[in-house]
Amino acid sequence: MTERNAIQGPGTVRSLSQRLLPPMILGSGFVGIWYFIAYGVLEPRRRFLLRPPHEVIQVGFLEWDNFSLILNSLWSSTKVAMMGLSIAILIGFMLAITMSQAKFAERAIFPFMVTLQAIPILAITPLIGFWFGTGQTSRVVVCVIISLFPILLNTLFGLQSADSGLHDLFTLHHANRITRMRKLMFPAALPAVFAGLRISAGLSVIGAIVGDFFFGKGDAGIGQLLRKHASQLAGEELLAAVIMSSALGVTVFLFFGWLQERSIGRWHETTTGAG
Repeated sequence: MTERNAIQGPGTVRSLSQRLLPPMILGSGFVGIWYFIAYGVLEPRRRFLLRPPHEVIQVGFLEWDNFSLILNSLWSSTKVAMMGLSIAILIGFMLAITMSQAKFAERAIFPFMVTLQAIPILAITPLIGFWFGTGQTSRVVVCVIISLFPILLNTLFGLQSADSGLHDLFTLHHANRITRMRKLMFPAALPAVFAGLRISAGLSVIGAIVGDFFFGKGDAGIGQLLRKHASQLAGEELLAAVIMSSALGVTVFLFFGWLQERSIGRWHETTTGAG
C-alpha cells in the first residue's frame, strides 16, 4: 500500500502542476499587464480608470464594509440566476422531449425558439418591465430568456443522437415511448445535456446582472452595485465587484462540470476523440 502511494504521489503532483501551472502563468502575465497599464500607460490623474491590483484588493476585498456589500449583492443575483436557470431547465427539457417525439412539434416550435434567441434582450426589456414590473420577477424572466436556448438545443440534439441500430432493437422488442426515452434516448443525451447546462448556467448569471441594470426594485443585485460604483467613479470597488461577478460565473460553470463528472464520468470522451 505504501509503495502504491509512493508511485501515485509523483503522478498526482505532476497532474496538479499540469493543471495549475498554465493558468497561474497566464494569470501572472495578466497581472503584469494590469500593472503596466496602471503605472506605465495611464497618467496619475487618469489612474482612476484602472486602479492597480493591490489597491483593488485593499479597498474592495479587505475593507469589510465594501466587501460585505458586494457579497450581499452577489447573493441576491445568485438567487435570481438560480431561479431563472431552474425554470429554463424545466421549460427546455419539456420542449426538447416534445420536439424529439414529434417532428411536427419540432418544426412548429424550433423557429420561434431561434427567433427568441436572436432578439437582443435590451430590445425587449421595456416590454418585460411593462408586463412583469421592475422587481425580481422581471430579472428572473430575463435569465430564463437568455439561458433557455442552449439547454433546449443541446437536449434536443442529445435525444436525437441515439444510435439508430439501438432504436431498431427497441422496436424489435416492442418498447413503448416511455421505455425508449428512459433507457435509450435520455442516457445517450446526457453528455449534450450537461454541455447545455454549463452554457446556460453561465448565461443565467449574465442574465441576472443584466436584469439588475434595468429593474431596480427589491434586493439590490450585483448589477445595480456595478452601476452605482461606475457612476461614482469608484474604481477599486467597481473592479472588485467585476471580479466577484466573474467568480460567480466560473463557480456555477465548474459546479455543473463537477456534476457531470459525478453523473456520467468520462465515458463519453471516447466519442469526442479525447486521449
